[in-house]
Amino acid sequence: MSDARSTRVRSPRTETDDVATTDRAATADRARAADETARDETAGGETASADETGDRETCPECGGRTRVEGAERVCTDCGLVVDADRIDHGPEWRSFDDDDANPKRTGAPLTRSRHDRGLSTEIGRSTKVKGRKRRRLARMRTQHNRAQISTKRDRNKVYAYTEIRRLTGVMGLPDSVRDAACALFDSAQEESLLRGRSLEGFSAACVYVACRTADVARTVGEVCAEAKATEDEHRAAFDAMNRELGLPIAPSGPAEYLPRFASDLGCDPAVERRAGELAERAVEEGIANGRNPVGVAAACLYTAARELDAEYTQQEAADVADVTPVTVRRTYVDLTDE
Repeated sequence: MSDARSTRVRSPRTETDDVATTDRAATADRARAADETARDETAGGETASADETGDRETCPECGGRTRVEGAERVCTDCGLVVDADRIDHGPEWRSFDDDDANPKRTGAPLTRSRHDRGLSTEIGRSTKVKGRKRRRLARMRTQHNRAQISTKRDRNKVYAYTEIRRLTGVMGLPDSVRDAACALFDSAQEESLLRGRSLEGFSAACVYVACRTADVARTVGEVCAEAKATEDEHRAAFDAMNRELGLPIAPSGPAEYLPRFASDLGCDPAVERRAGELAERAVEEGIANGRNPVGVAAACLYTAARELDAEYTQQEAADVADVTPVTVRRTYVDLTDE
C-alpha cells in the first residue's frame, strides 16, 4: 500500500488563529502563575499570624499553653501571669433599653465633695406623668431624699459640703482644693470638733487651710469676705483644728502672694523677679517679722518697680493687696534704708 501524502494546505487565516490561541494560552499561564504567587504570599502571612498567635499563647518561661482568666493570661503549667490588665477597646457604656435612642449609660465620677461620694441616685421629674402616678412619684422622691440624709451627722456634712463647693466656686479655686477641704471637714467631724461651733466657720477654715497646704495664696479676709462666717467664727474653727489635728501649715511668707499681685498689677517678669529677691531679703533681715505678709509683698513689688523705673504708685500696690498705702510706705522705707 503506497503512502498517501497529505494534500491539505494551511491557509493564512488558520495560521493567524493558531498564533492567537498560543498568545491566549501564554496569558492564561502568566495569570495562573500570578494567582499561585499571591496564594503563597497569603498563606505565608497567615502562617506568620498563626505563629504570632502561637507565641502569644505560649508561656515565655516554660513553653506551656496559656489560658485567659478574667483580665489575665496565665500559664497552665507553671502559673506565670503572661498578660495582665488587658485594654478593652470596646465601648465603655451599656444600654439596657434602647441602643439607638440612648446609647450611653455612664454615671458621674466619684467625688470627695459629696457626702455619699456621688454614688446616690435621684428620682427625676417628668411632664408626661399625670394624676395618681405623679403624686406617687412625689411621695417616693420625698422618702428617697429622707433616706439619703438619715442622721444629723449626714445633714451637717451635706450643709458644710455645699458651703465648701460654693466658696471654691466663687473664689475660682481648683477641684483639688475643694476635695482637700471636704476631707479636712470629715477629720474635724470625726474628732467631734463641731460641737458649739458654726458649720459656716468650719467650712471657711477648711477652705483656708486647703489653700495654704496647696500653696494657693488666699488671705483670711478674702475667704471670710465670700463666706457666710465672720472672722471670729473662722478663727475659732481654725484654732480648734490646728490644736486638735495638728495642721501641717507654717506661717505664710510674702513670697507666696507675689505671683498673684504681680499678675493683677501687670508687672514685667523682671519686676517680679526683683520683688522675689527683696522678699527673701526682708525675711532674712527680719523686716517682715511682725508684719502682714500681704503688705510686705505689695511693698516689695512697689520697691522693685521703683528700682526698674516701672510706673506703679503706692496706692495701686496697696489696692491690689487690700492694705493701706501707709503699710506699703513703711516697708518700702525699711527696704531702701541702707
